[in-house]
Parts: sequence; C-alpha cells; structure tokens
Amino acid sequence: MTIVDTQAITDSLNRHFALDPQSAKVLVVGLGNTGLSVARYLQKLGYRFAIIDSRDQPPLIAEFLEQMPDTPLFTGGFDDAAFQVATHLVVSPGLSLNEKAIMKAIANGSKIVSDIDLFACSVTAPIIAITGSNGKSTVTTMVGDITKAAGKRVAIGGNLGVPALDLLEHDADLYVLELSSFQLERTAALNAAAATVLNVSADHLDRHADMAEYAQEKQRVFRGMGAMVINMDDPVVEAMLDKGRVTHTFSIKTSADFYLAVQDDGNEYLMHHNERLLPLAQLPLEGRHNAANALAALALGVSVGLDKQAMCNALRTFKGLEHRMQRVAEIRGVTWVNDSKATNIGACVAALQGYARKVILIAGGQAKGADMNELTPAIKAKAKGVVLMGKDAPLIEEALQGSCVPVYSAENITQAVQIAASLASSGDSVLLSPACASLDQFKNYEDRGNKFTKAVLALVP
Repeated sequence: MTIVDTQAITDSLNRHFALDPQSAKVLVVGLGNTGLSVARYLQKLGYRFAIIDSRDQPPLIAEFLEQMPDTPLFTGGFDDAAFQVATHLVVSPGLSLNEKAIMKAIANGSKIVSDIDLFACSVTAPIIAITGSNGKSTVTTMVGDITKAAGKRVAIGGNLGVPALDLLEHDADLYVLELSSFQLERTAALNAAAATVLNVSADHLDRHADMAEYAQEKQRVFRGMGAMVINMDDPVVEAMLDKGRVTHTFSIKTSADFYLAVQDDGNEYLMHHNERLLPLAQLPLEGRHNAANALAALALGVSVGLDKQAMCNALRTFKGLEHRMQRVAEIRGVTWVNDSKATNIGACVAALQGYARKVILIAGGQAKGADMNELTPAIKAKAKGVVLMGKDAPLIEEALQGSCVPVYSAENITQAVQIAASLASSGDSVLLSPACASLDQFKNYEDRGNKFTKAVLALVP
C-alpha cells in the first residue's frame, strides 16, 4: 500500500473521528476482503488494532496470519472483552450493526468508522461514488472505462472488485467507487466530487427496517458538496435533489439534462441538452435500462470534466458485465440471457421492461423479505411463461395467481433450463433474472449464472 503523507492522513482521521494513533484501540469486525484491507491500512499507519470474527475459520485467516502474525485475532464468536476495550469499530459491510455485541459497544462509547471513511480521509484525487438498487456495477465499470478513454489514470473498486483501501496502492487521477447501502450506513466522511443514486427499489429489507430507511442510507452518498447525478425516472431519487447543489439529471422517459430523443434522421440518440452524443443503436447492450445506465455514466463523467467524445467512443465498445444481461447463446433461434446478478425485484423488472417482445422468465431464490407482488405487473406485461425455482419460489407463484401467465416449477437450474427450452419457440428469448438472492442453492450469483450457462450450452445438439 502506498500512503504518501501519513501525518496528513492521521491528522484527518483524528479530526473526523478522534482516531489518534497514540490512544486509539481499533477493533476490526470481520475478516473478509474488507477486513483484511482495513488491517493492512491500519498496520501501515501504525494504529493499534485487533481482528474479531464470529467464524472459527474466516476465509482469509491464513493470509492474515502470514502478513500480521503478531496482531491479536479472536475467532469463533464475539468476545465481549475485545469489544469493551475498543475505542473504534470498523465493521465489515456483511455484518449488521444490530449485532448485540456491536450495539453494546456503541452504547458504551465506541465510535463506528467505515473503510470508506478511512479511504475518504486518505485521498486527494476526486472520487466518483455510485450506488443504487440496480445497475451500480454496470455504471461503475462504464465510468471506469470512459475515464480511461478520456486519458485519466483511474482506480475502480469498493463494493465491486477491489476493496476501497487497497485502491490506495494505485497512483490515480480519479477514484470510482461502487457503494452498497451497508457501506453507506456507516460512512460519514465521504465527500465525492460526483455521486449518484441510480434508483431505489425493494432490496435488503432483511437488514433495513423498511424502504424509507433503505432509501435514507442510499442518500448518504450525497453527503458533501460535489455534483449530484439524479435519475428523474425514479420518484424516490428525484426527491433527493438539492437545488442548492450542482446537479445533472438523466432520464429515458422525460426531459432532463441527459436523455433519449428521436432526431430528424429517425434515429434515437443519447442527448446532452441539444447535443447528440451517441445513437442508441451503437450502445452494444441489451435493454433500454442500459441506456439509462449509459446516461448516468455520461453525466458523472461530465461532472468531473471528462471529454464527451472520448466517453462516447468508450461506450461504443462496452461489452457489459458477466451475469448482467449477458447473452449466453442462440440455440435453434432461441436467445438465452444470463441476468443472474438480478438479485432483487427492481433488477428483474428493469430487465423485463427492456424487451419489446414477451420472454420466458426463470426466477426464484431467496426473496430477502421483499414483497413479490411487486413483480406481478412486469411479469404480466412482459412474460409469456415463468419457470420458478428455489426457496421462495412459492412466494412468486402466489403473487402471480390470477395473472394469466403460465407458471412452472423446477427443482434446480438444469431442470429450469430444460422446461424453458420446451416452452420456447424460434425468435423467443429465455431470461434468467431471478429477482432473488442465490444462497439457497448456490455459492453466489456468479455460481448461479455459471450453472445456468452450463445447462444452456448442454442443449446444443
């Protein structure tokens, strides 16, 4: 890790969080990728810290012991004694702040600091911060690509790929962070040069009390005084607009700073005010929701002064992400699309609405407390049949009663693909867009998408 001005960073941390290297005792809660990145950072700056993890064998324990053999490590539970001596807690995003031991430590005066706080206090280059229920990985990757195309050195990470603190190893002109609600709920020092909440739909309601709290955590990305990029197609996001701030709006439905419009040549364009940026037909991604993602990326780029032509050139060659509206194959005239990263209702709805023709949908998994009735209108409008699998498939089936859309049940992904193949005709698309998490049957959404791809390719004669 390259940290140039240690004194300036520790002064900033002390000013924001009373994180004095001489007196602070930091407890890092959770030894995953984020926890290990925090440990490396604290070690570099000379802070006293310990690690605690409720698991007997955290996944990165061997790497931690090799790099920091003398650092105290507690595993197999949350020992009260470790929390009692901590002045500060850095809690990994995968852990709820409502854990009993964490709540007790906070009540006794321990301060919560996030890895994003530590990062924000350590960089001088601008930060672009991206959050939302859906599309944030796509937009983060887009922004990374268009920044490179504009000739800037860029480091990309956060909730996507590299933990934020490990990005300090890069000498960057610009940092692009994808941020989850779990990261934002414990972050206070972020002051991004440009930030966006792409959209807000039901997700993670097993961790957040309700939609209002979830939206409030997302809105924290706008703390500071940087430019706000606002989606005018999402009323929850539109309500976050602050007229006292520099703001760029985007929309695929209405007028905005960045928008879609048919021009006098009969083609639809991505527009900035009256300027044609890019013909929509040249954006190599399926679904109109990806036009919204591209408009958001362009707005963020303009916010930090990137060249518009260079950004558009990058978008022309953007291939998208694995497991996000990824075309797997065309077999006997049927197109198979892997959208396994659609782990919530909003992502599935966006995927369905991107199609002009009705599709065969494969869905199901862990609903995470979401109301599956919110899926019904989009499925009724855009699906000719639905194949359900996974733990909460019955919730979706119940929601679809009376929708007149045929519903079929599958025990696993292979059977789901086989059923979908029997329903599909030439010219149809089969879309895996589960609207649910994957951990009931798979290691993660990548594993689900890979097994879907394998089952689809097995159909090739």
